[in-house]
Amino acid sequence: MGAMIRAMRWRFDPLSLVWAVALFIVLALLATVGARWGWLRSFFGDVLAVVWVYFVFKTFIAARVLPLALAALGVGYAVELGQFLASAWHLHIPNRALRIVLGSTADWWDVVAYTIGFAAVLAIEALRARIRAVRPTTSAP
Repeated sequence: MGAMIRAMRWRFDPLSLVWAVALFIVLALLATVGARWGWLRSFFGDVLAVVWVYFVFKTFIAARVLPLALAALGVGYAVELGQFLASAWHLHIPNRALRIVLGSTADWWDVVAYTIGFAAVLAIEALRARIRAVRPTTSAP
């Protein structure tokens, strides 16, 4: 694990930033316009949240897919743990916007959604790697 962390470097990836911004817009729409969409807003939003965190990390950190995806999954799990502890200790987030973003109720389905988001990141990156491997590396004259 230490070697994976040492292999991380700071960088800027504009394509990952584009994906992060696009996913943020979708998440914002789900949180506002999609407030009445039930499971789509909550479950699918949690799946996308992990993918979004991954692309935010990928925008600024050059590392292999697995460590970044695990870090994004860890953020999701940490948010869920925070919700559980806040509920157990009867804490309340007074800021409505922050309460919407972080959530206020711990739920095992959220953990499932975060895990699906993690799997989606691995699938997306595997597909991208397969597409890159198929592309010809040199152009014909």
